[in-house]
Amino acid sequence: MSLFAQPLRWDSTLLERYDLTGPRYTSYPTAPQFRDQFSEGERRAAIERSNGSRSPLSLYFHIPFCESLCFYCGCNKVVTKHRERSQPYLERMEREMAMQARLFDASREVRQLHWGGGTPTFISDEEMTWLMKATRRHFRLLDDDRGEYSIEIHPGWVSDSTMAHLRTLGFNRVSMGIQDFDPRVQKAVNRYNSVEEVSTLVAALRAQEYASISMDLIYGLPLQTPASVRTTLAQVIALSPDRLSLFNYAHMPHLFKSQRLIKDADLPSPEQKLEILQMATERLQEAGYVYVGMDHFAKPGDSLVVAQQEGKLQRNFQGYSTHGECDLLSFGVSAISAFGGVYVQNTKSVSDYQQRIDSDRLPFVRGFTLSFDDHLRQYVINQLICHFSLEFAEVERRFGITVSDYFAEELAELEPMASDGLLQLDGQGIRVHNAGRLLIRRICMAFDAYLRASTQIRYSRII
Repeated sequence: MSLFAQPLRWDSTLLERYDLTGPRYTSYPTAPQFRDQFSEGERRAAIERSNGSRSPLSLYFHIPFCESLCFYCGCNKVVTKHRERSQPYLERMEREMAMQARLFDASREVRQLHWGGGTPTFISDEEMTWLMKATRRHFRLLDDDRGEYSIEIHPGWVSDSTMAHLRTLGFNRVSMGIQDFDPRVQKAVNRYNSVEEVSTLVAALRAQEYASISMDLIYGLPLQTPASVRTTLAQVIALSPDRLSLFNYAHMPHLFKSQRLIKDADLPSPEQKLEILQMATERLQEAGYVYVGMDHFAKPGDSLVVAQQEGKLQRNFQGYSTHGECDLLSFGVSAISAFGGVYVQNTKSVSDYQQRIDSDRLPFVRGFTLSFDDHLRQYVINQLICHFSLEFAEVERRFGITVSDYFAEELAELEPMASDGLLQLDGQGIRVHNAGRLLIRRICMAFDAYLRASTQIRYSRII
């Protein structure tokens, strides 16, 4: 039986032993390594490399506005009921697109497009039309459903008619944050969407022929119990989403002010969180979902599962991706682009973003140019986190190194994990065992050169 088809092996002793804090590896190097000194020259050189590659594009738009505050949220957001704030922001985003598009080869097609936030459906249907028309003016969007064009939604704050409108604009995938259906939990985090609302919406999305519906759940929220989460899971499974994410709530009130509104006493204990995660993982697999990795589950025929089986799965700032061949261009506050061997991040302040655009300046404030070592470790981590294996011969062929020499210290760090049954380590490569899949972040950390150099950065716990 394929590793991916096997039920996850649950070993509480191993999970407790290796449950450290660490990155989620939506990039390598991770965002804390980005530099304020990143120059326009570095960006221009990367654009030349990107155009030379003729890679297709992925576009991301960060729309930060939300009508209400979800207490657990750590996203870059603006909570407001003033809808008039959106159009001036969108106009700056269009000007940012214009500045970027002049430098990128116009023949490169956009195979992926994603609106995130915030709550992108905060903007009106007319503004949605305006933004998509602006995007088509500057980039080569596909006119059929071959691309993956997706949007994040709050199911309690969007109408069937708006989703129908988005479908006509070219969107074919939806990601919705459920988090939890229990009314007590919803009140504790100020996030409301009923089973009835979501059921009605899902029926409408299927009638509108959206290709994929994804739902997000969070475990570790205040007042959650194994019994309450089991009930939410049963309701979600009955809705039959194509993909499902089960995220660990990272309580870091020192970083996110809104989390200070959550009472520490209401949070489940670490032991309860493990019990919830085990129950949820087993229940989802019993319902036929495949564990892709890093909190993600999908139906057996989903493109994520197919990409993983074919060895083509990638990981980027939106999570697992089927389009690793794309260069990523991102627009709006805090948005991160990745192209030509660099990462580029925009300012996190809406006012600063708009002022920079008004001064005809691109709004990036940080970035990073990857070295040979960064590219090598990026490849290693991507192979492990997406495919749970690493072929040394392929690494040596791609990068011209001897793995046993280059990574002698890292391989030694993996030896105890091999002894504990998390993985197999030999002269041919690394094979992550079933017991190690939940701890893949810890395994990848062995290859993170920046973690070795600094212990000052604070990450969430692995489990």
